Amino acid sequence: MEWHARGKLHGIFGHQIFAVTTGAPEREGLPLLVLHGFPSSSRDFEAALPGLSARRRVIVHDHLGFGLSDKPAAYSYSLLEQAEVAIALWQALGVTRGHLLAHDYGTSVATELLARRERGLCPIDFASVTLCNGSVHIDLAHLSPSQQLLRVPVLGPLFSRLASRRVFKAQLRRILGRPDSVADAELDAMWEGLVRDGGRERLPALAGYMAERTRFRERWIGPLTRLDRPTHVLWGRRDPIAVPAIAEQLAREIPGARLEWLDDLGHYPMLEAPARWAEAASAFLAQHD
Repeated sequence: MEWHARGKLHGIFGHQIFAVTTGAPEREGLPLLVLHGFPSSSRDFEAALPGLSARRRVIVHDHLGFGLSDKPAAYSYSLLEQAEVAIALWQALGVTRGHLLAHDYGTSVATELLARRERGLCPIDFASVTLCNGSVHIDLAHLSPSQQLLRVPVLGPLFSRLASRRVFKAQLRRILGRPDSVADAELDAMWEGLVRDGGRERLPALAGYMAERTRFRERWIGPLTRLDRPTHVLWGRRDPIAVPAIAEQLAREIPGARLEWLDDLGHYPMLEAPARWAEAASAFLAQHD
């Protein structure tokens, strides 16, 4: 089944947000709320959903500016606003409590949600948190050439206009544990989601999240060091961007965090080995329902 046919659009703050909900609400586990990475979409989790939803409802959505969600030209694309959109979507779907799982860009959206929670400003109660291959500590990250170019005011827009499918796919293969671990068709689908509805032109604005990781460091890292929820740091060890040092730092600073390595996987473990990744994530969730 085509990915778009599995979900629906929800009107959130005047924009259309695409979300897929799978697994029946009455299943025994708490719902799982999933935040995807940059520059892809919720479709990254398609192959992992059967494992994730075996005993719980799972909600994955495209952040504004990504995938099948709206991509407005006049928008800041701040991580703070992405967190606000996520909260509103989950509320619209009737969620009051669930597990939070985030990958890459999504881990920074997650840290904003946790900062709000610490201040009593998040209406969603998180039973646990799973962080997966995200450059929360931007100072430790090894940014790709594309990420570095997108951060430059003049070069970013030029690079985004010149970006091609071939270059995109080659760069993605370089950040996998094994270059051949993800099918060509999967990378083509990622590219199509990226360029849909002017998405390529939005890349420089979306890349502003990297500067926000520095600007809001104390707002986001502080609450992690005081987090009182079970936390799973689930990491593809062969990630050349969100390098192992980031996972190790998160495991040190989050009280009681569990660090689990997926030794042969890279930046997209849910694409490289979806069943194995889902099994590892689900085993942790089952302990904290």
